[in-house]
Amino acid sequence: MFLIYSLLYTIAIIFLLPFEYLKRPKETRKKWLREKFGFFDPELSKSPHPHFSKGGQGGIIWVHAVSVGEVMASLPLVKELKAHYPGKRIVLSTITDTGQKVAKERAPEGTEIVYLPFDVPFVLNKVLKKVKPEILLIVETELWPNLLKIFKGHGIPVILLNGRISDKSFKGYKRISFFIKKVLSCVDIFCMQAEEYAGRIMNLGVDSSRVQITGNFKFDTRPPLKVPEWTVNVGRPVIVAGSTHDGEEELFLPVYAALKKDFAELNLIIAPRHPERFQGVEDMLRSKGMPFIKRSESGAPGFPGKVSGKIILLDTVGELPSVYSISDIAIIGKSFRGYGGQNPLEPAFWGKPVVCGPHMENFPIIRDFQEAGAALMVEESELYSQLSFLLRSPEKAGEIGSKARDLCRKNAGAVDRALKIIAPYLHG
Repeated sequence: MFLIYSLLYTIAIIFLLPFEYLKRPKETRKKWLREKFGFFDPELSKSPHPHFSKGGQGGIIWVHAVSVGEVMASLPLVKELKAHYPGKRIVLSTITDTGQKVAKERAPEGTEIVYLPFDVPFVLNKVLKKVKPEILLIVETELWPNLLKIFKGHGIPVILLNGRISDKSFKGYKRISFFIKKVLSCVDIFCMQAEEYAGRIMNLGVDSSRVQITGNFKFDTRPPLKVPEWTVNVGRPVIVAGSTHDGEEELFLPVYAALKKDFAELNLIIAPRHPERFQGVEDMLRSKGMPFIKRSESGAPGFPGKVSGKIILLDTVGELPSVYSISDIAIIGKSFRGYGGQNPLEPAFWGKPVVCGPHMENFPIIRDFQEAGAALMVEESELYSQLSFLLRSPEKAGEIGSKARDLCRKNAGAVDRALKIIAPYLHG
């Protein structure tokens, strides 16, 4: 099966490579192409003790986080690894360009940021001849069959951290369980976020002795405490619609217009989940005749000195977690017109009341929020009335936000638990 997978994957690369190359910004194309084929900076092989051998004094810790969400979740871990193992070099790999950007901006100084090579045996074997990690740490559930098999074949321990399996992914894996069981056999330890995910990974054939429940790294994630300077010009009240999905912006606009009849100074910050949607959302706002300003133009001449009663399009990457700090209400995207929802922990960190739609399947932690009175799950038809209620009742909104912050603090500690599991696999 690994051979068939490799053949199909290679064929896909041949057809998609020109498109994948050209869709990237010109300044990143050469780096992307070079690293996808395993040509890394020669400095990576010059660790104090680059070879994997017991009792080594140094070495390389390889952390893989596919995109922005996983990178953000991995940062507390990377920082603690730096503190606990100062003599080791840390490689942080991503798949997406946005993941690269956030990693470069937020990862501790000295972290090597690279693109994960293509999942092809000859590429991965070439990488491991020069870069010899002591361990591979995969954040969440990024299962590249050859990556796992080849690292394991080189005697490199593989640990999956902050693991979760959505209902959709679980059903897909079940259909190819004969293959996925072999892939999962290459992972030494599965550290899952919750009992639900632990049950799913065991249902796919992983023995319970290799599964531990360690909690969610995102409870340990601290957004940048320095709030972007432009936000000081944004008047209150503010609703932040974060990580919005296709179709949700159209849903929020009439609700916002209705709310403004009673709250004339109300600002709405819209943050689309994917950068490639920025232009589409901008075009939609123009087509509907909705006055708005773009965050990317906040330094331009003519930008309002004081923003009041406006829509702000947050067309930047990585600012949303700290922008939540100025919100009075946080709406969670992909929970109304999408499937699975987005992370409610970022606004909860700031003690903000969380409002989401009925589709939060990828974040079962929302049930804990609801039980604690720390979030409101509403249908589309209820959105206006619930937002109006919170705006009219700031004390109630503050109470919900405080409960959300308390829940975050109560569940912190997943990174420390993961470090204890990782420790026996590292040397020196």
